Amino acid sequence: MYDSIVIGCGFAGAVTARELAEKKGQDVLIIDSRSHVGGNCYDRPDEYGILIHQYGPHIFHTNIERVYQYLSQFTEWYEYRHEVVGNVYGKELPIPFNLNTLEIVYGDRAPHLEKLLIDNFGEGARVPILELMNHENDELQEIAKYVYENVFLKYTMKQWGKSPKEIDPAVSGRVPVLLSRDNRYFQDTYQGIPKDGFTPIFEKMLNYEGIEVRLNCEAKDVLTIDADAEEQVLFEGQPFHGNIIFTGALDELFDCRFGRLPYRSLRFDFEHYNKPFYQSHGVVNYTVSEDFTRITEFKYLSGQLDAPDTTIVKEYPLAYEGLDGQIPYYAINNEDNDALFEKYRKMVDKIPKFYLLGRLAEYKYYNIDAIVDRALALSQQIR
Repeated sequence: MYDSIVIGCGFAGAVTARELAEKKGQDVLIIDSRSHVGGNCYDRPDEYGILIHQYGPHIFHTNIERVYQYLSQFTEWYEYRHEVVGNVYGKELPIPFNLNTLEIVYGDRAPHLEKLLIDNFGEGARVPILELMNHENDELQEIAKYVYENVFLKYTMKQWGKSPKEIDPAVSGRVPVLLSRDNRYFQDTYQGIPKDGFTPIFEKMLNYEGIEVRLNCEAKDVLTIDADAEEQVLFEGQPFHGNIIFTGALDELFDCRFGRLPYRSLRFDFEHYNKPFYQSHGVVNYTVSEDFTRITEFKYLSGQLDAPDTTIVKEYPLAYEGLDGQIPYYAINNEDNDALFEKYRKMVDKIPKFYLLGRLAEYKYYNIDAIVDRALALSQQIR
């Protein structure tokens, strides 16, 4: 029997399994329903030799030094400078909106508007558009309106399946205008792509004495959870009193008995082209046109810039319905959905040593660095 069972082999589960085995000397079983390690960060060479991210692009970025140092045990880094442009009626604009974007959009007026912005907010500031919208100056309001309508609104409608009236003004208000000429999408201290890809990180992390990896394994097929039973947790039909670290969809563990938790899902359409490059940047957002939200060209991310051909993926958001092949990506957090999640969370609150960790299990969004940091903290608490 194991000291701990970890459900899910993404960063949340893999980091926890490694820490429990290495730091606590535990015997750990980590299981995943997929045929591979890495969760949504799984990457692989396609049939043309281009390293693709199977479940959409992932770029590591953080200001948390301990997370960077921790992951650096398992990889060297390709210092990829992630720059995103938006295709706005055929014109490419740097995103987030910055002083370079201002110059492209406003031309001869840009120097005056730049001075106006800097005089009001200071060079290098990140100004939420809500602050610009509410400013007494008409020209600053004009900039905010442009960003809202051409960068945020329609993109968000596609991403979340909402009408303009359903979009929370508080969310749109957080969209920043950057008063700098730094075109990087992230300004974090540490950022890049694992030099050999994400998947080798997981393979190295889990290649440790005391860790057993079991793939193609559904949690419900090996675990029986009943908080009101004398033996609350059964593993393969036998009582289990060790730790359970669960990173999967909590509603699906209980067969959605209170109803399905709403998520947004994604469909990825991969295309290959016999030419060196398809687009100007690794990611191009389509903020006012097309049914897809963005196109990723992977050779920018992998550094395979000399490859004679290229692979792209178009990303289509859709509602998650629990159908075969669908993956829940983004929790739709609102008062009703969070209350529904609480019903499921209370089912495991009564079970000792049952821990929820990650986007699905906690019904909240995490970047890579945040979930690695949380997994490191949780593994310190577990005995």
